[in-house]
Amino acid sequence: MPTPPTPATRPAPTLPDELIEEVFLRLPPDEPSSLMRASLASNFWLGLLTGTSFSVRYREFHDTPPMLGFFYSWLHADRPHDEGERPVQRFAFTTKFGARIPEVQEWDDYEALDCRHGRVLFENPFGCPAPLFVWDPMTGCTRYLEKPDGCWGDGATVVCAVSGCDHRLCDGGPVRVVFFTTGDGDGCVAHVSVALLEMDDAWSESSDLDLELEWTLSPGLELEARHAFIPEIMPPVLIKDALHFMLSIVDGVRDMAILKYDMASDGLSLIDLPDVRSNGLPLKDHSFIPMAMGDGNLGFAQVDGLTLNLWSGSIQTGAEGLASWTQHRVVDLQNLLPIQNPKESLRLIGSVEGSDIIFVTTDLGIYQISLKSLIWKKLWKSEKFSALIPYMSFYNPQERINPYDEAH
Repeated sequence: MPTPPTPATRPAPTLPDELIEEVFLRLPPDEPSSLMRASLASNFWLGLLTGTSFSVRYREFHDTPPMLGFFYSWLHADRPHDEGERPVQRFAFTTKFGARIPEVQEWDDYEALDCRHGRVLFENPFGCPAPLFVWDPMTGCTRYLEKPDGCWGDGATVVCAVSGCDHRLCDGGPVRVVFFTTGDGDGCVAHVSVALLEMDDAWSESSDLDLELEWTLSPGLELEARHAFIPEIMPPVLIKDALHFMLSIVDGVRDMAILKYDMASDGLSLIDLPDVRSNGLPLKDHSFIPMAMGDGNLGFAQVDGLTLNLWSGSIQTGAEGLASWTQHRVVDLQNLLPIQNPKESLRLIGSVEGSDIIFVTTDLGIYQISLKSLIWKKLWKSEKFSALIPYMSFYNPQERINPYDEAH
């Protein structure tokens, strides 16, 4: 009779494939290194985790893509100018995720304009080697493009162009690049230019730029009373099929307005905001940001001293540009965030679309706040960024990602 195997030689118990996949589905998406490490354990696990079936199920299970990091740009007066310093970093990691930095000439001269649906739009004010390029960090693909004629870059964004896409697995597909510019002096407030850009899974070298692109100009938005508008340096928010750009009114009754571009109807409208000025004084810089609320409506946040005021609005059906506004919450940030000097103004520099997360700068750092739970965490040291643009995406081990070294 054969001797039974000792514990040291007994085969390790195995789980059915279905249970193994169920375990992997529950790995947290906001720390993608867990999936990468699991994929290196065995060929079987690698095949499972890089399969299309698991990738689709993983995204459906977690629904909302996590923030893997953020792009940022400085206020002009606060940009580093020391030539002896290391090249300016444009992307900050919040996980062990590591993106392939595009091989772009004069990378330091480019500023991130917006990031949406896994792609990033960059602008080079000097126009060399190209005024704009779109980058997909997951595939490493970059595409260069010229600006539309007569457009100096008042506001721009990039959105997925696949009809019916849920944006959980749309890397590599076509995108729309949307540019708006303010009035031409004839009573026109704004124009919008749109172009369709194909993103293939290949690197575009600066010596072989593909800049030919057909821009479609939308009808201009006109108002009976002439206003002077200044676009704010802040990415727009997307709600359903409409983009919302923030504007400053410099000769009107109110200080802020929102320009709405409906991509489905190719229409422009101006949304008035309630007068939130304190004692009739103009709003301070970076005290206001529009938000895409979780209920699918437009909202905005505004800081007054150390108080955060939250407003939600709904566009009236058939009344273009009209909205009803409700102040639904007031948050005392002095009792929430670490603040050393209460006299120094707080600054709002961004939000996460479709969520309750905003980004606030205090004199001690940059913080991410969940407005529903009032849970916060520090993202960065105290620097005067003009905007913080979150990079939201799921990670898949089969995509070309380099592991990120935290000490790097």
